[in-house]
Amino acid sequence: MIMVTSDHIEGKSINRTLGLVKASSIRARHLGKDITAGLKKLVGGELSEYTKMLAETREEALQRLEEEAEKMGANAVVSLRFTTSMVTSGAAEFLVYGTAVVVS
Repeated sequence: MIMVTSDHIEGKSINRTLGLVKASSIRARHLGKDITAGLKKLVGGELSEYTKMLAETREEALQRLEEEAEKMGANAVVSLRFTTSMVTSGAAEFLVYGTAVVVS
């Protein structure tokens, strides 16, 4: 599956537009990660626990998007976008969406 943030794919032709495709993943913080991150805030530096958690969440949402696009008959997704939002205290949603297309 080709997934791009642009509205076209270099060297490919969009034959059919299938429509909006979207997927999300919601993750809650983990108490152990919060404690470690809290200690790191005191000395500075990257909060790698959260970086890893967000990367895993993003990959899960992308995998789900790919599955949804395939169900629609797409072989590519263009205009891919990511967004996040807080669902509740300590939990965030990672949403990915784009346009499912058939390219050749």
